[in-house]
Amino acid sequence: MAKSRPELLRGNAIIGQSGGPTAVINQSLVGVVEGLRGHKAVGKIFGSLHGVRGMVSDQSIELQKVPQARLNRIANTPSSALGSSRDKPDPAYCQRIMAHCAKYDIRYFFYIGGNDSSDTCRIVDELAKQAGHAMRCFHVPKTIDNDLMSNDHTPGYASAAKFVAQAFIGDDLDNRALPGIKINVIMGRHAGFLTAASLLARRRKNDGPHLIYVPEVAFNLEKFLADVERIYTDLGRCVIAVSEGIHHSDGTPMLEKLSAAMDKGGLDKDAHGNVQLSGTGALGDYLAEAIKKSMARHQKKVRIRADTLGYLQRSFAGCTSPVDAKEARASGKAAAKAALAGSLGGSMTIQRVGNSPYKVAYKLVPLTDVAAKTRHMDPKFLVGDNDIAESFRKYLAPLVGDLPEVDSFV
Repeated sequence: MAKSRPELLRGNAIIGQSGGPTAVINQSLVGVVEGLRGHKAVGKIFGSLHGVRGMVSDQSIELQKVPQARLNRIANTPSSALGSSRDKPDPAYCQRIMAHCAKYDIRYFFYIGGNDSSDTCRIVDELAKQAGHAMRCFHVPKTIDNDLMSNDHTPGYASAAKFVAQAFIGDDLDNRALPGIKINVIMGRHAGFLTAASLLARRRKNDGPHLIYVPEVAFNLEKFLADVERIYTDLGRCVIAVSEGIHHSDGTPMLEKLSAAMDKGGLDKDAHGNVQLSGTGALGDYLAEAIKKSMARHQKKVRIRADTLGYLQRSFAGCTSPVDAKEARASGKAAAKAALAGSLGGSMTIQRVGNSPYKVAYKLVPLTDVAAKTRHMDPKFLVGDNDIAESFRKYLAPLVGDLPEVDSFV
């Protein structure tokens, strides 16, 4: 006997955006709206301002009647059009969320975000079940870190990776013109996917980055200094990509230890307990100073600079990957389609199903498969403790698309 499909709920839907904004998170928002709009089971489609915070403060807007021309403009706009939040609901907060859902007859909850956002979606889903409120919760993937479990890659990553690759193309040319040592610190708390994207800047002999350090490999300062000196001795210059999340062998982020050593009382943490690594240039400055002292011991006077790319990587206008935009929108539509097909909820994922030609599929998995978990780079992409394998280029290139063609006489 065939298994009966769950009853389709009738009522209203609400959508929220959470965590760090990206260049394509609004594509996912519009995808959900387009997927829901006009269906007989869904009345109003609310947009919760600043994530779940809008639900507890009763601040939302109606999206079902927004003209398509404006939706298209929103979709092509970087950052979170509804505003964002990093709030993690405690019991009292959750009760206010459920009161909001009851007040507005919310039967479908869509939350667009990364690891912590998927966990918030899981919490709301479990609370609704405990409260006996019939509601189905869907997590729509987003994160430039590319670290969501069960995904080949995540919306937002490819555009940020394109920014990083292009930044290194330009910075390497700068370094060729005025040789020296240059460090760029890139986002990535636990996973090195975004830092590894700098590999795409290497297209000619001796192109930088010459050294790449990611969180998947323990960082050793003395080895780092020796690596830099070796490259500088060979080439007369050195461009370095460093993840903000590089850590010592005991797992403690180097920046966290550096903060304690500088007697700053430790780094700030968000509501999910994550140390905030991106709000300071301390790591780059520290590494640059260490190189300067190391080179001075060998009577070498070298031009040394460091930049922290920081939040520019997330929502940089004009650097959006077309594939990223397309897949972000499709992820939102797929989540809406799953909801209207009677699914009980889950996390939408992107699965790569082909490389020649490149092709993906969208699959709903249980929230618990993704919530608050971190995917790391496959060891096959790591070369020693300071480089990324060329095979990573094959993985990333279809997502990023075309990069500028450049040339130089030096």
